[in-house]
Amino acid sequence: MRIDKSIRKKLDNNNHSVFSLSYHLVLIIKYRRKVIDDEISEFLKEVFIRIAPDYKAELKEWNHDSDHVHVLFKAQPDTVLSKFINAYKSASSRVVKRAYPELRKHLWKEYFWSRSYCLISAGGASLEVIKEYIEKQGMD
Repeated sequence: MRIDKSIRKKLDNNNHSVFSLSYHLVLIIKYRRKVIDDEISEFLKEVFIRIAPDYKAELKEWNHDSDHVHVLFKAQPDTVLSKFINAYKSASSRVVKRAYPELRKHLWKEYFWSRSYCLISAGGASLEVIKEYIEKQGMD
């Protein structure tokens, strides 16, 4: 397979493939409790940065509101996203409650994160551009 040099520079690679896999992840505090401030967000971000390499992932952007965080990250094709996200949620929940015990009075039971999350593939060309590209293959 031949890939244009300008595109190749934007791609990641491993032994047998080239890829560009970016994801937008939104994690919500259980019961939408407003417990995230700049300090706690930075703490949660550091946990993400520490865990990500174990799952062949890399943080690209991080931001927060008082009851949720937005994360832009890259991963490899063999990254099991659900395992990575659940490992992050478990570890970050455990250590943030230990580091900031005052959070417990705002949360019910032992929960920090909501069980659900939003994960959206991000970056690259739009679906319409890709569809058009595929339709035109072999027409040269």
